[in-house]
Amino acid sequence: MDEAEEEIERLEHIRDDRSMRQHCALKHGIVKEFLAEFLGTFVLVLFGCGSVAQTVLSRNTLGEPLTVHIGFSVGLMMAAYVAGGVSGGHVNPAVSLAMVILGKLKIWKFPFYVIAQFLGAFAGAAAVFGLYYDAFMDFTSGILSVTGINATGHIFASYPARHLSILGGFIDQVVGTGMLVLCILAIIDGGNIGAPKGVEPLAIGLIIMAIGVSMGLNCGYPLNPARDLGPRLFTAVAGWGMEVFRYTAGYWWWIPVAGPMVGGVIAAVIYYLLIELHHHRDEPDKPHEEEEDSLKDKYEMITMS
Repeated sequence: MDEAEEEIERLEHIRDDRSMRQHCALKHGIVKEFLAEFLGTFVLVLFGCGSVAQTVLSRNTLGEPLTVHIGFSVGLMMAAYVAGGVSGGHVNPAVSLAMVILGKLKIWKFPFYVIAQFLGAFAGAAAVFGLYYDAFMDFTSGILSVTGINATGHIFASYPARHLSILGGFIDQVVGTGMLVLCILAIIDGGNIGAPKGVEPLAIGLIIMAIGVSMGLNCGYPLNPARDLGPRLFTAVAGWGMEVFRYTAGYWWWIPVAGPMVGGVIAAVIYYLLIELHHHRDEPDKPHEEEEDSLKDKYEMITMS
């Protein structure tokens, strides 16, 4: 009797668990995708900006440029694992726009993806600030600034190196994001070599590592409007003030927003025209071949008669 009662109790528990899942599970796909993009971008910013915070606030005793590259690379990889199976794990408006251009994302979903990405990045920046709040106060003596020896604004958003012009920064972001999107498209392209199923996030993380060690000098390779503008908005309201938008005569803040979007579109067009357009596809050609054979048979019958 004891075993029977235990089995009945176990079955009832399974039934209740399924009922709860059915009750709580989201029915609308776009809501699930929205939440996935939000959480994925949150993970990216938490790991990425967190690695910068640890480096800066420890005055380089617990970090260096390489650890920042690792933080963002692993952050993007984990973000792709978190959101990839639900929304594709774009976590970047430039990537989402490229997918719209190529017909891989419905255009009406694009605004939802972008809003989720910006909110996730904002929340990720807030989490980093909360995690290291005491360290921020100790490092800055309570004065949060964008410039100076104790500047901390660059922990959350990108700022240009002294040698970089506005045009140079825009080109930097177009090229850097273009390479990111181009390589992502190659990784997920079933008609190309691609990456084994489940390994795609690792390969995408390695793209960021490659970009970081080769294109990070000018402005730190933001490559992502949400990852840059979301945390920048957070710093504006958290104590750094509007200086985060007024920095440099050309108002730098728009460069990591516009540049990546342009770079993503250009990369999508280039990859399609140079690679994807030329994939060999047998099935679509078969109807044309059959039609040609039929016309040829009819022509032979006419000429013979």
